Amino acid sequence: MTTMTIAWIALPFFVGFSIYLLPQLARYLALGVAIVSLGYGLQRILDLSPLNLQLLDSFGVTLLIDSLSGYFILTNALVTIAVILYCWHSQKTAFFYTQAIILHGSVNSAFICADFITLYVALEVISVAAFLLIAYPRTERSIWVGLRYLFVSNTAMLFYLIGAVLVYQANNSFAFAGLGQAPTEAIALIFLGLLTKGGIFVSGLWLPLTHSESETPVSALLSGVVVKVGIFPLVRCALILGEIDPIVRIFGVATALLGVGYAVFEKDTKRMLAFHTVSQLGFVLAAPEVGGFYALTHGLVKAALFLIAGNLPSRKFQELHHQPIYTPIWIALLIASFSISGFPLLSGFGAKVLTMKNLLPWQVIGMNLAALGTAISFAKFIFLPHERKQVQEFKPSFWLAIILLLGGLFAANVVYYDAYTLTNIVKPLATIALGWLAYLVIFRRVSLKLPRVVEKFEHLIGVMSLVLTLLFWMVLA
Repeated sequence: MTTMTIAWIALPFFVGFSIYLLPQLARYLALGVAIVSLGYGLQRILDLSPLNLQLLDSFGVTLLIDSLSGYFILTNALVTIAVILYCWHSQKTAFFYTQAIILHGSVNSAFICADFITLYVALEVISVAAFLLIAYPRTERSIWVGLRYLFVSNTAMLFYLIGAVLVYQANNSFAFAGLGQAPTEAIALIFLGLLTKGGIFVSGLWLPLTHSESETPVSALLSGVVVKVGIFPLVRCALILGEIDPIVRIFGVATALLGVGYAVFEKDTKRMLAFHTVSQLGFVLAAPEVGGFYALTHGLVKAALFLIAGNLPSRKFQELHHQPIYTPIWIALLIASFSISGFPLLSGFGAKVLTMKNLLPWQVIGMNLAALGTAISFAKFIFLPHERKQVQEFKPSFWLAIILLLGGLFAANVVYYDAYTLTNIVKPLATIALGWLAYLVIFRRVSLKLPRVVEKFEHLIGVMSLVLTLLFWMVLA
């Protein structure tokens, strides 16, 4: 098993750097690597015995692969396969597929790290690959958005690296478990880096512009899997260290409410989805015990939503009300919106039920408000007009990608079939119905535009300093 794991880790990088030798096979090679990850992720979910790989014993450099890793790896594989299929008939060059598969391999590496220094290397490679994908169109706008992302990410990683060194100084080890004996400033610095990288709370407000302005397949990758490299270590640390768990849960609730608060009032489809990514990451952190399953569900549905939103007649909801969309596209939107709202028969239902059952009492009100906000937000998609007349041609590769992602939502529903009790079914349906009613009666007519000042580049670093102060106070408390 160890040999197979090492081969699986190395495969994306070997293939990624070899694609230029066989550019005509770029799509096939990239797809093959993602399929291998799909098989490996499923195997790790089904195998209940975790796999530990000690790389450097004296430094605590360790890889840990268990069912939690399996869920995140499976998410990465399915989203990457869908994006490659989506781009199949496009004019993407070998460079695009090279960066996509290197990004895929780096994200997988982040999902199996159990120490801070290996994670740092993986996160830095991810930053570079993500920047190159964001800037792929080579327009002034795309390059600026990419550089903005890279600057914020690297600044956050500087704080993180200082924290990692302090953990080693205190424990002679970089292992996640050493965070329990680390000084206050180490915990605060590491958390700041990961919160920023994962798009959590106000330190993650770089995310809406980056995800909404990137190309459609890149947006799907960013929201589906890339931001999860920041939250995975937080979930892992919360499960390992009881004293870290309350901090992670607090940020989970705050993030869920912040993201959905913006999403409810957003009038742009891609920005609404981006803000909702922030909110859904909060759901993953709010209940670390079941964060892996929720991450899988969110990755599938958000990748599907971004791929669909990129093919709508307009990004503006107001314009979409006057431009009926093709009925099959609306049905795909309906399924994805139902899942993320927690409708039965889709994995979003089981994920929401599991999360709500693993909340602490003080989290319940906040997370129920976030769930209600989710129903209000996606009512904007559900109540769009549609017609059978096809104005725009959709390539078979588009439908293959959407079928894979939406099919995954139905298939993953079997993970928690015990959720289907009368009480569990009634509550989400009531929340969805109340959200739809609130949208139709109130929010559909509201034209409130929330300020974007906190998203401006010059304020993003300042917000990091505020979050760092907050973290120091929380750790000391």
